[in-house]
Amino acid sequence: MINTRPRLAGETFDRLVEQAIARIPADIRRHLDNILITVQPRPSAEMLAELGCSADETLFGLYWGVPLTERSLTDPPLFPDTIYIFQEPLEAFCRSPEELMDEIEVTVVHEIAHFLGFGEGELAALGYG
Repeated sequence: MINTRPRLAGETFDRLVEQAIARIPADIRRHLDNILITVQPRPSAEMLAELGCSADETLFGLYWGVPLTERSLTDPPLFPDTIYIFQEPLEAFCRSPEELMDEIEVTVVHEIAHFLGFGEGELAALGYG
């Protein structure tokens, strides 16, 4: 059997991430104004340990920062909020470039929801649950 799962060069994957973000509805995408989005091959051991995840857990993305619902007006965040997109787990999961773009879009929206303090029910109401 031929492996048809997408394996993209870094620049090509980055363009796919940009295209997927552009498909997100503007009322959700507007929350990305002050969030850094970065693509990494996979989550680091430090990230997994911080989250209490085992090394074999699959993460497509991660929001790293202080959710808006937990922020103090007097204590601004020390670091920029960041959404990490993990290329290798996404590619391993998806069977086509189209499926990969869809999953990147869902992942980014999911991580924006963490930034906003949304729960799974609110994500489902937006059509991303």
